[in-house]
Amino acid sequence: MDTLKEELAAVAARLVVEEGLDYAAAKRRAVKQMGLPSRTALPDNEAMDRAVEDYIAVFCADTQPVELQALRALALVWMERLERFRPHIAGAVWHGTATRRSDIYLQLFCDDSKSAEISLIDMNIPYEPRTVTGLHGEPVDALSVHVVCPELHEQVGLHLLVYDLDDMRGAMRADSRGRRPRGDAAALRGLLHDVGP
Repeated sequence: MDTLKEELAAVAARLVVEEGLDYAAAKRRAVKQMGLPSRTALPDNEAMDRAVEDYIAVFCADTQPVELQALRALALVWMERLERFRPHIAGAVWHGTATRRSDIYLQLFCDDSKSAEISLIDMNIPYEPRTVTGLHGEPVDALSVHVVCPELHEQVGLHLLVYDLDDMRGAMRADSRGRRPRGDAAALRGLLHDVGP
C-alpha cells in the first residue's frame, strides 16, 4: 500500500476509535482533514482493520480490553433476549476492535421480517427504523436502539439488522484474513470466556 493510503488509514483509524465512526465515514472525514481531493484513492477495509488494530495497540491498550468485554457482555444479553431470531454478532465487537465509542451490530435471521419489530414493541423498547447496506450490498431494514451498558455507565447504540432466514446461507464464509464475519451466541460466549478477542 502506498504511503498516502497508509496515512489516510491511520487518520481514519483514529476517527473510528475515538469518535465511533464507521469505516466509510472515517475515510471521507480523513480525506477532508488531510485537505486531499475528494477523488483520492481510499484504503480498503482490510487496511483499515490493520490501522485500527495498530491505533488501539498504541493508544488504548490499557482501556480497550475492558471496554470490549463490557460491549460483548451487553451484546450477549441482547442475543439471548432475541434468541428466536437467530442473532449473530458482527462488526468491531465481534472482531475485537471495539471501544466504548463503538456500536453493537446484531444480525437477525427471521422467518417473518416484521417479527423482530413486533418483539421490540412487545418489550416496550423504543427504536428507530432505518435502511442500511446489507450482507450482499442490498438494502436491509435496521432497528436502532439505545441501551445502557452497565459496566461503561453510558448508553450504547445497538443496531438490529433484519434479514430473511434464507440470507443465512453463505453468511458464515471467512473473510480475506480467514476471520468469520459473524458469530452466534455460543461463539460470543467463547470469546467472553477467553481473555483476548
